[in-house]
Amino acid sequence: MSVGLVLVSHSAKLAEGVAEVAGQMAPDVTIVPAGGLPDGGIGTDYDSVVAAVQRADSGSGVVLLYDLGSAQMTAELAVESLADPEAVVVADAPLVEGTIAAAVAAQNGADRAAVLEAAAAAGAPPELGTAAEPAADSVELTLTNEVGLHARPAAVLARALAGIEAEVSVRLGDQEADAHSVLALMALGARKGDRIQVRAGGPQAAEALRVVQELVEDNFGEPA
Repeated sequence: MSVGLVLVSHSAKLAEGVAEVAGQMAPDVTIVPAGGLPDGGIGTDYDSVVAAVQRADSGSGVVLLYDLGSAQMTAELAVESLADPEAVVVADAPLVEGTIAAAVAAQNGADRAAVLEAAAAAGAPPELGTAAEPAADSVELTLTNEVGLHARPAAVLARALAGIEAEVSVRLGDQEADAHSVLALMALGARKGDRIQVRAGGPQAAEALRVVQELVEDNFGEPA
């Protein structure tokens, strides 16, 4: 069972859209949109948020994310009314980036505190370092999938490395990103046809490189 997510927004379409995108990156995580008023208008509804929390909670806790100030108040009121408010927390994070980071963390088995931390950290710009000299364990690969290292492929890569004991980075040109960070990978802007260098260190560095190479060669599971 993974930590569930609830998206509190003034717009039903916005909440549903963010949930749809995040769901592509974290297919095993319950992400429940709670946007708009019951009549379809713009606003937030306390009862809808409470119901969404109940749907999202599989026993591992729930993290709520919101779009604007009054949505935060609705989310906090809903949490306070729960029988076990300690199992649910409201994240101070940007709705889109925070949801993506939280969803990937939950998909990887992180507990509620770690999912909350991932969401909060998404509020800062992704850290891209200057590429260093190639490590002893490295491989150069050409991206052949249509969208490169964006959204879903970046999440697939980060998830695949979650259980491997290795520090892995992806280099494109003079920039380098932590391969465990979906947002950092996306910030590289790597597209189809780009040649990337994957560097790995640690006890399972060779395994990490093998996994990344197989994902790239398989187009991250996308149709050829």
